[in-house]
Amino acid sequence: MKKQIIIPAGMQGAYDHMHFAPGVKVGDTVYVSGQAGIKADGKVAETLEEQLHLCFQKIALVLEEAGGSLDDIVELESFHVGDMIADTPTIFKVKDHYLTRDYPAWSAFGVTMLAVPGLLVEIKAVAVIGSGN
Repeated sequence: MKKQIIIPAGMQGAYDHMHFAPGVKVGDTVYVSGQAGIKADGKVAETLEEQLHLCFQKIALVLEEAGGSLDDIVELESFHVGDMIADTPTIFKVKDHYLTRDYPAWSAFGVTMLAVPGLLVEIKAVAVIGSGN
């Protein structure tokens, strides 16, 4: 099987300038690179909730470009700066807005910093196209 690079509209810059693919598809499996709360204008969203929504919206774009959806996610990994215990209600509220049933495996990690100052969260995913609802 050959790998297919997945680059939705608006994400070409990551591939061209930072040299990573937003997603890579091999067979029916899609590996989604860590997505962060950076707005279309290149600025970091101010709140954790805003950043979380942007993460899931970007993951959805990659999966849609690959022929799938958020329902096809089998594994999530999230990386959090700050007080994860205090942030848990916000994290669950937003995650449960996008992933409503048949939840994927999920690992969450507390980190001291992410690649861009001001980022509070980054989320990566693995999906198997056609495995969801």
